[in-house]
Amino acid sequence: MELHVTRWKRYGHDRLYANLPDGTAVGWADVRTGDITVLRAECRDDVIAVLTKHLQNLTEPVPPNRASEVQARPTLPPLTPADDLAVNPPGQALRDLLTESGPGLMERVVSRLLRRPSEWESWRKGLAGERRVGAELNRLGRHGWRVLHSIPLANKVDIDHLMVGPGGVFSINTKHHDKRAVWVGDDSVKVDHGKPAPYARKSRAEAKRVARVLERYCDFPVPVEPVLVFVGVTELEVVATQLDVRVYQERRLSALAPLSGALTTDQVEQVYSVARHRQAWSNA
Repeated sequence: MELHVTRWKRYGHDRLYANLPDGTAVGWADVRTGDITVLRAECRDDVIAVLTKHLQNLTEPVPPNRASEVQARPTLPPLTPADDLAVNPPGQALRDLLTESGPGLMERVVSRLLRRPSEWESWRKGLAGERRVGAELNRLGRHGWRVLHSIPLANKVDIDHLMVGPGGVFSINTKHHDKRAVWVGDDSVKVDHGKPAPYARKSRAEAKRVARVLERYCDFPVPVEPVLVFVGVTELEVVATQLDVRVYQERRLSALAPLSGALTTDQVEQVYSVARHRQAWSNA
């Protein structure tokens, strides 16, 4: 069996992971202690053989008594209904914003009569877009994916959607540009040939933010990919060359369904249990 070995250092841990060609982790070794953990019983002999060989070939000396330097991993309190983000419907943050700060009836009427753009109209369109994308994502549950919506972060911002499954974690940002043409480059997006918007760059930053939160509570690497979803567009042209941000129209999100090999079933459950806990994100 062909296994690839990668080294992972984070939060005071130093490990060698044995992975299948598709990236699925089947075992790991603690570099400091030499202990080997097998994640798939059918791969046991191959995992032990390849990790033992790599441990013996390490050129960096392993200092004694390093175990005391390992940072204590934080834990979350028991999940309560108030902290469970799994109950959030798509667009929860925008709906709350409209309820708390939206305009009154007269203000809405005046804005429409004068055809004057207003911030609340942008919120309303955003809410409609997140609901459409949320409905598409929820259909992927039958393929083993867990979906969360409107995850609140610090500074009154939120993650539109988060998907956790065998293919990893996807941080999804929804953009509603009804009846518009959209062009996507590596670092910017143009709507109807307008001014560049930093959607791609912000999506990458958001994915890194998500990974930091999840890996703070999980004792394994958590792959997080950024995704941009455009709702209601008439044309979507993607010319990005870096290919580190996935780009879809909402009706094409089913392409994510068959992805696998990034997380084991147990890892999916652990990541999801962290991601759904409001307190995990309180300082993100």
